[in-house]
Amino acid sequence: MSKFRTRLVVPLVLAICGLTVSDPPATPPSALTRLVTAGGAPAAALLSETYGEAYGASSTARFETTGPAIGRADHFRAGSLTKTFVATVVLQLAAERRLDLDAPVAAVAPGLLPPPLDRRVTARRLLTHTSGLPDLTRPSSPAVPPEGLRAALGSRTAKPPGAFAYANTNYVVLGRIVEHVTGRSYASEVRRRVIVPLGLDGTSFPGARTDLPAPHGRGYDSAGRDVTALDPRVAGAAGELVSTLADLNRFYSALLDGRLLAPPQRAALLDTSAAQGRYGMGLFPTLLSCGVTVWGHNGRIPGSYVRTAATRDGRHVLTFRANTDTLSPGPPLERALLEAEFCPPKDGATPPADARPQARSDAPPTTHARTEAPPTTHAQAPPDARPRARPDAPPGTRPGVPDVRGRDTRASGQRPCATAPYSGTMSGAPSRAASAVWSSGWRCDSRSASTRFS
Repeated sequence: MSKFRTRLVVPLVLAICGLTVSDPPATPPSALTRLVTAGGAPAAALLSETYGEAYGASSTARFETTGPAIGRADHFRAGSLTKTFVATVVLQLAAERRLDLDAPVAAVAPGLLPPPLDRRVTARRLLTHTSGLPDLTRPSSPAVPPEGLRAALGSRTAKPPGAFAYANTNYVVLGRIVEHVTGRSYASEVRRRVIVPLGLDGTSFPGARTDLPAPHGRGYDSAGRDVTALDPRVAGAAGELVSTLADLNRFYSALLDGRLLAPPQRAALLDTSAAQGRYGMGLFPTLLSCGVTVWGHNGRIPGSYVRTAATRDGRHVLTFRANTDTLSPGPPLERALLEAEFCPPKDGATPPADARPQARSDAPPTTHARTEAPPTTHAQAPPDARPRARPDAPPGTRPGVPDVRGRDTRASGQRPCATAPYSGTMSGAPSRAASAVWSSGWRCDSRSASTRFS
């Protein structure tokens, strides 16, 4: 029978038997694609990497992009992911006994905060967003961090320390503390202690530079206006950083696998007890539906939204970005992407219902014009989400990711100080209202002389 006759006969037989011929079901769009189709981002990209037992180079790497081209090596503004870098330096200074996390700011950096705040605020409270300091305000003209800090403290009343309340002010103050303790800027200390040792060649602090290093794409606001040119100085230690997908993956993997912090400081990094399970020190946990807890941070600055998440041992890390600071609805789409990455369905099974984007009925109303964070959960992480011993990987054996813990301590002969053991939960994330991932920055529009603090 000829192929032509077969094509005619088979549908006829199926029709006689009461069967119908239909097209195969369409493949559902990926979680990354939905950032564009449902979230309204012009373009999005992700880089997922996993590392083997022997701490070698990335075992597997997957780069995806959707929408107009975003290059794998593109530079972009990382917003609040800056906080994790600054927290790392602060914890290294604590390990060197150069900074007491529980000493009042008045003893560490006299004159930085007005009384009585300088006596009741400590570095630990700043790191965990439990200082009670008000968030940065919207200045009427461009301002660098000291002016922004004074404006925040002068326009709003600080609350008693203790309760978690995400405020960019905390990390602006920490940046100034690093300067007081070391005699160098926080940017210089991050470069010396983190960027250079890890070989993060695409990561920098731009200072007053308004353009991005090459290569880079464009960033857009919710109205589709190009906001790539930006003066990030007001963000300071809370959100100034420029980086790449690969550099952010490399940094968070090294941080979580113990390359940057000694065990006591790494335990403090992951201790969420002070922030009621929502935040550690410069990063926060998110408990996923499959029982895996991932750690990382998100960042928002005009024209850019970024999220990095990694398993607690640093072996599996993901960074995704969109070239806009507005995603709608952001949290469900972000969670769906994390679920797809860290909780993939097995054997083609349909993901559980709670792995799909859902509206949060328990979320308080959003009080900031541009705030967003993963849904808050509060449960102990399962045993398989905790770090496993890796006897085949002694410190410093991972090629290209040197062990820089205590490098200054060894040079000075000082011993790392003890830190209270971890006692917090492993889950939860900043609430949507309290989180306010860095959403402040100055936009320099080439088409006008106006600026915007958002």
